[in-house]
Amino acid sequence: MDKDMQEVLKKAEVLIEALPYIQKFNRKIIVVKYGGSAMSNEELQKNVIKDVTLLKLVGFKPIIVHGGGKEISRWVGKVGKEAQFINGLRVTDDETMEIAEMVLGKVNKQLVTMVQELGVKAVGISGKDGGLLNVDKKYADGQDIGFVGDIKNVNPKILYDLLEKDFLPIVAPIGLDDEFQTYNINADDAACAIAKAVGADKLVFLTDIEGLYKDINDKSSFISRITATDADALISDGVIGGGMLPKLNNCTSAIKNGVNRVHILDGRIPHCLLLEIFTNEGVGTAIVKDEDIHHMH
Repeated sequence: MDKDMQEVLKKAEVLIEALPYIQKFNRKIIVVKYGGSAMSNEELQKNVIKDVTLLKLVGFKPIIVHGGGKEISRWVGKVGKEAQFINGLRVTDDETMEIAEMVLGKVNKQLVTMVQELGVKAVGISGKDGGLLNVDKKYADGQDIGFVGDIKNVNPKILYDLLEKDFLPIVAPIGLDDEFQTYNINADDAACAIAKAVGADKLVFLTDIEGLYKDINDKSSFISRITATDADALISDGVIGGGMLPKLNNCTSAIKNGVNRVHILDGRIPHCLLLEIFTNEGVGTAIVKDEDIHHMH
């Protein structure tokens, strides 16, 4: 058989391998948290958006929740301020809040534009729209860090309305408190809260690491599948540290609150989203319900 023919057949095999997953997730909601380096590199940005658009076209109902950290820091620098963080949370005074909201709005519409370019209808909203994200003031270990919000309530009606009308919602993590004061929200927290509220089948974190390691310095300790209970054990044993800790806490909390499966993927790998969802091997770490470990790929 000539080489061209083999190439063509290989493509067919890939599509067939994806078929059971496409059937399984048809009409299911998937929340994608999008941030990190995959966001600052245009090539990777296009890949991610293509992946999400493809998910939409094969019958998923994706919702994108995006951050904007690096871009916010860049603009904060432009006005001559220093970006400050306490426990990984941005200290947000009045002026920083104003910059954050502007930058997130800009990022939001850039993502909408990319999706529209690929022929899918997208709508960008923030947590203010339709009362989507209602927050309280968040403290970092008792320290006042300004206008940083802790999500209290999610009212997903606007998301359901958009999904029903066949739009792809893209959410900026900004919320209001009961006095209608504006707050910046950690994008991981926002994605997690939204995934719980809409009963998402999957929550995907696109990050700057390959996934979970038992020991970050030992590449052979990579964890490709883990139950929420085992993940909690890793946390309480102090195995997981640094920026991964709040992320993993979000993951296990999502699983306990009805999200079927959480994925941590390296957004720097082109099309990691499709590889994780539509192939038998997958590429990142999947966190699953305790009873699901037997039905793994």
